[in-house]
Amino acid sequence: MARISDMHERWMKEPRYRKAYAALEEEFALASAAMDVRNRAGLTQEALARKMGTTQPVVARLESGRGQPSMRTLDRLAKATGSRLIITFAPIALASAHLLTAQHVQSSGGRCWFRYALDKPLPATSTQLRAA
Repeated sequence: MARISDMHERWMKEPRYRKAYAALEEEFALASAAMDVRNRAGLTQEALARKMGTTQPVVARLESGRGQPSMRTLDRLAKATGSRLIITFAPIALASAHLLTAQHVQSSGGRCWFRYALDKPLPATSTQLRAA
């Protein structure tokens, strides 16, 4: 049985798939970030939902990329997983030129987060907003 990551890698060679994937990159980034932060915290969807004060289907929707969660929901996700929410802005030309991947970001406090950006590191001049 083929792994989804292997299939994705193969499909990315197809121009139509790459175009469709790029059109959904923000949704993929947020869904992937939500799954990664939950997994790093060692929580199931149900356990995370309890810590966030919501239900498992809400967490499942967040991790599926359907819908657009509010900053309040993202803040609750960060707090429930012992994380800090970091939002990064990148120039559109740079963002549309590459594929989406996760990058580790090391803070001065020694904490490590994932930044969902492009397959090449974002320039140091990108603006980062931090929410406590």
